[in-house]
Amino acid sequence: MNRILHAQSITGHPMEYTAHCDSPLGGITLSSDGEALLGLWFDGQKHFADTLAPDHEERALPVFDLAKRWLEVYFGGRDPGFTPPLKMKTTAFRRAVWEILLAIPFGRTKTYGEIAAVLARRNGPARMSAQAVGGAGGHNPISLIVPCHRVVGADGSLTGYAGGLERKRFLLALEGADAGLRFPAQ
Repeated sequence: MNRILHAQSITGHPMEYTAHCDSPLGGITLSSDGEALLGLWFDGQKHFADTLAPDHEERALPVFDLAKRWLEVYFGGRDPGFTPPLKMKTTAFRRAVWEILLAIPFGRTKTYGEIAAVLARRNGPARMSAQAVGGAGGHNPISLIVPCHRVVGADGSLTGYAGGLERKRFLLALEGADAGLRFPAQ
Protein backbone atom coordinates (compact mmCIF):
# COMPACT_ATOMS: atom_id res chain seq x y z
CA MET A 1 0.00 0.00 0.00
CA ASN A 2 1.40 3.35 -1.06
CA ARG A 3 0.87 5.81 1.80
CA ILE A 4 3.24 8.55 0.67
CA LEU A 5 1.93 10.89 -1.97
CA HIS A 6 4.63 12.24 -4.26
CA ALA A 7 4.92 16.02 -4.20
CA GLN A 8 4.83 17.13 -7.81
CA SER A 9 7.22 19.75 -9.08
CA ILE A 10 5.14 22.80 -9.86
CA THR A 11 6.30 26.02 -11.46
CA GLY A 12 6.12 28.65 -8.75
CA HIS A 13 6.34 27.18 -5.27
CA PRO A 14 3.02 26.46 -3.59
CA MET A 15 2.68 28.02 -0.15
CA GLU A 16 3.85 25.94 2.77
CA TYR A 17 2.69 26.26 6.34
CA THR A 18 4.24 25.41 9.69
CA ALA A 19 3.12 24.68 13.21
CA HIS A 20 4.97 23.86 16.41
CA CYS A 21 4.25 21.54 19.29
CA ASP A 22 6.05 20.19 22.33
CA SER A 23 6.97 16.59 23.01
CA PRO A 24 8.77 14.71 25.78
CA LEU A 25 11.86 14.97 23.53
CA GLY A 26 11.67 18.70 22.85
CA GLY A 27 9.99 20.97 20.35
CA ILE A 28 8.68 19.66 17.05
CA THR A 29 8.16 21.65 13.86
CA LEU A 30 5.52 20.47 11.38
CA SER A 31 5.11 21.58 7.77
CA SER A 32 2.30 21.15 5.26
CA ASP A 33 1.06 22.27 1.88
CA GLY A 34 -2.40 22.71 3.42
CA GLU A 35 -3.52 19.16 2.64
CA ALA A 36 -0.78 16.73 3.66
CA LEU A 37 2.12 16.65 6.08
CA LEU A 38 5.42 17.53 4.37
CA GLY A 39 7.70 17.58 7.39
CA LEU A 40 8.00 16.68 11.06
CA TRP A 41 11.34 17.50 12.67
CA PHE A 42 12.66 17.70 16.18
CA ASP A 43 13.80 21.29 16.56
CA GLY A 44 17.53 21.47 15.85
CA GLN A 45 17.93 17.93 14.51
CA LYS A 46 20.30 17.10 11.66
CA HIS A 47 18.73 18.08 8.30
CA PHE A 48 16.18 20.22 10.19
CA ALA A 49 13.61 21.64 7.76
CA ASP A 50 15.81 20.96 4.75
CA THR A 51 12.74 20.35 2.56
CA LEU A 52 10.81 23.35 3.87
CA ALA A 53 10.22 26.10 1.31
CA PRO A 54 11.90 29.39 2.14
CA ASP A 55 8.52 31.12 1.96
CA HIS A 56 6.27 29.64 4.64
CA GLU A 57 3.94 30.91 7.29
CA GLU A 58 2.60 29.59 10.54
CA ARG A 59 -1.04 28.54 10.30
CA ALA A 60 -3.53 26.26 12.06
CA LEU A 61 -4.59 23.45 9.71
CA PRO A 62 -6.65 20.25 10.08
CA VAL A 63 -3.62 18.16 9.00
CA PHE A 64 -1.61 19.67 11.86
CA ASP A 65 -4.42 18.79 14.30
CA LEU A 66 -4.33 15.21 12.97
CA ALA A 67 -0.53 15.03 13.27
CA LYS A 68 -0.66 16.41 16.82
CA ARG A 69 -3.29 13.81 17.73
CA TRP A 70 -0.99 11.11 16.26
CA LEU A 71 1.90 12.44 18.38
CA GLU A 72 -0.23 12.55 21.54
CA VAL A 73 -1.26 8.90 21.14
CA TYR A 74 2.28 7.86 20.20
CA PHE A 75 3.95 9.60 23.13
CA GLY A 76 1.30 7.99 25.34
CA GLY A 77 3.04 4.71 24.48
CA ARG A 78 0.44 3.37 22.03
CA ASP A 79 0.33 2.68 18.30
CA PRO A 80 -1.78 5.52 16.86
CA GLY A 81 -3.36 3.11 14.36
CA PHE A 82 -3.59 5.73 11.61
CA THR A 83 -1.26 7.74 9.43
CA PRO A 84 -1.95 11.39 8.62
CA PRO A 85 -1.80 12.22 4.91
CA LEU A 86 1.86 12.43 3.87
CA LYS A 87 3.49 14.04 0.88
CA MET A 88 7.22 14.03 0.30
CA LYS A 89 9.52 15.85 -2.09
CA THR A 90 12.05 13.12 -2.76
CA THR A 91 13.76 10.71 -5.11
CA ALA A 92 12.30 7.35 -6.15
CA PHE A 93 14.93 5.51 -4.08
CA ARG A 94 14.26 7.43 -0.86
CA ARG A 95 10.53 7.04 -1.37
CA ALA A 96 10.95 3.26 -1.71
CA VAL A 97 12.96 3.15 1.54
CA TRP A 98 10.41 5.31 3.37
CA GLU A 99 7.54 3.08 2.21
CA ILE A 100 9.33 0.12 3.80
CA LEU A 101 9.87 2.15 6.99
CA LEU A 102 6.14 2.85 7.15
CA ALA A 103 5.50 -0.90 7.13
CA ILE A 104 7.66 -1.60 10.23
CA PRO A 105 5.13 -2.23 13.00
CA PHE A 106 5.07 -0.29 16.26
CA GLY A 107 7.38 -2.01 18.74
CA ARG A 108 9.45 -3.80 16.09
CA THR A 109 12.75 -3.09 14.37
CA LYS A 110 14.43 -3.95 11.07
CA THR A 111 18.08 -3.75 10.13
CA TYR A 112 19.47 -1.60 7.36
CA GLY A 113 20.53 -4.84 5.65
CA GLU A 114 17.01 -6.30 5.81
CA ILE A 115 15.62 -3.20 4.13
CA ALA A 116 18.37 -3.30 1.50
CA ALA A 117 17.51 -6.96 0.80
CA VAL A 118 13.82 -6.08 0.30
CA LEU A 119 14.78 -3.33 -2.14
CA ALA A 120 17.15 -5.66 -4.01
CA ARG A 121 14.39 -8.28 -4.39
CA ARG A 122 11.95 -5.65 -5.67
CA ASN A 123 14.33 -3.86 -8.02
CA GLY A 124 16.50 -6.67 -9.30
CA PRO A 125 20.07 -5.79 -8.37
CA ALA A 126 21.92 -8.70 -6.81
CA ARG A 127 22.82 -6.48 -3.87
CA MET A 128 21.68 -3.19 -2.40
CA SER A 129 23.79 -1.05 -0.07
CA ALA A 130 22.77 -0.92 3.58
CA GLN A 131 24.64 2.42 3.75
CA ALA A 132 22.40 3.84 1.01
CA VAL A 133 19.37 2.75 3.06
CA GLY A 134 20.88 4.52 6.08
CA GLY A 135 21.40 7.69 4.04
CA ALA A 136 17.79 7.64 2.85
CA GLY A 137 16.56 7.10 6.39
CA GLY A 138 18.71 9.95 7.66
CA HIS A 139 17.06 12.37 5.22
CA ASN A 140 13.52 11.33 6.13
CA PRO A 141 11.63 14.64 6.53
CA ILE A 142 8.72 13.14 8.51
CA SER A 143 10.37 11.74 11.64
CA LEU A 144 8.43 9.44 13.94
CA ILE A 145 5.48 8.91 11.59
CA VAL A 146 7.86 7.48 8.98
CA PRO A 147 9.69 5.49 11.67
CA CYS A 148 13.38 5.63 10.74
CA HIS A 149 14.11 5.23 14.48
CA ARG A 150 13.04 1.56 14.11
CA VAL A 151 16.07 0.74 11.96
CA VAL A 152 19.12 -0.71 13.72
CA GLY A 153 22.51 -2.12 12.82
CA ALA A 154 22.96 -5.77 11.79
CA ASP A 155 24.18 -6.66 15.30
CA GLY A 156 21.27 -4.87 17.00
CA SER A 157 23.30 -1.75 17.69
CA LEU A 158 21.79 1.71 17.72
CA THR A 159 23.33 3.58 14.84
CA GLY A 160 22.54 6.88 13.16
CA TYR A 161 19.43 8.90 13.79
CA ALA A 162 19.03 12.50 12.64
CA GLY A 163 17.24 13.29 15.90
CA GLY A 164 20.16 11.91 17.94
CA LEU A 165 20.82 8.51 19.50
CA GLU A 166 19.35 9.50 22.89
CA ARG A 167 16.02 10.22 21.20
CA LYS A 168 16.22 6.95 19.26
CA ARG A 169 16.87 5.07 22.50
CA PHE A 170 13.88 6.79 24.15
CA LEU A 171 11.57 6.05 21.20
CA LEU A 172 12.50 2.37 21.04
CA ALA A 173 12.03 2.03 24.82
CA LEU A 174 8.65 3.80 24.56
CA GLU A 175 7.59 1.19 21.99
CA GLY A 176 9.06 -1.70 23.99
CA ALA A 177 11.41 -2.47 21.09
CA ASP A 178 14.67 -2.05 22.99
CA ALA A 179 15.12 -5.63 24.27
CA GLY A 180 18.26 -7.20 22.90
CA LEU A 181 19.56 -3.98 21.34
CA ARG A 182 23.12 -2.79 21.84
CA PHE A 183 23.40 0.77 23.08
CA PRO A 184 26.55 2.85 22.59
CA ALA A 185 28.57 3.64 25.71
CA GLN A 186 27.56 6.92 27.30
